[in-house]
Amino acid sequence: MRHQVAGKHLGRTSAHRKALRRNLAASLFEHGTISTTPEKAKFVRPFAEKLITLAKDGSLHARRRAIKLLQNRRICRVEKGEPVEAGTVVKKLFDEIGPGFAGRNGGYTRMIRLPWRRIGDNGKLVLLQLVGAEESVAASGPATKRVSSAAVPSTEDEAVDQQEEPQEVVEQGASEEPADDDSQDAEEDEAKAPGGEPDEAEEDKA
Repeated sequence: MRHQVAGKHLGRTSAHRKALRRNLAASLFEHGTISTTPEKAKFVRPFAEKLITLAKDGSLHARRRAIKLLQNRRICRVEKGEPVEAGTVVKKLFDEIGPGFAGRNGGYTRMIRLPWRRIGDNGKLVLLQLVGAEESVAASGPATKRVSSAAVPSTEDEAVDQQEEPQEVVEQGASEEPADDDSQDAEEDEAKAPGGEPDEAEEDKA
């Protein structure tokens, strides 16, 4: 009987579950969006939203509580091939994410189900992201991980390319046809020329 046992175990010990929850929440705050299984996303979502509520408070006590629950992982960026420290997760949470949700009461995250499965165990996948993460990613400029539409051609572009190929062949064929006509005209002129030369010679003799 499962008395006083709340929440999902996820097949892990209590220490492993806490570490998993901390790491998923820290990755969510660092990148704005993560891909994971529905069970893990539902497990970490309340924890992440409570931390955002602490960040909205912004007091020293709230910051210390967040460091105790989340730890204070460093954020590193790669610039010119070298890792450069760019602050910590708690600093980003309190300086950027918390003030960004100042006018919102709850509902800071959302889950989007993905159509493909995880390689290995064929598990379902969801996209857990902060609400408004797309705008912040778009505003960050070329450092984003989004793939431009020019890099991945759509099916319409491929269809247009396929339509253009036969048109080029037709144009080449059309350009060749006048060349054939010219050659035929030249042959006819050559055929007429021998017939005309004897007549001129006869006229001279006369």
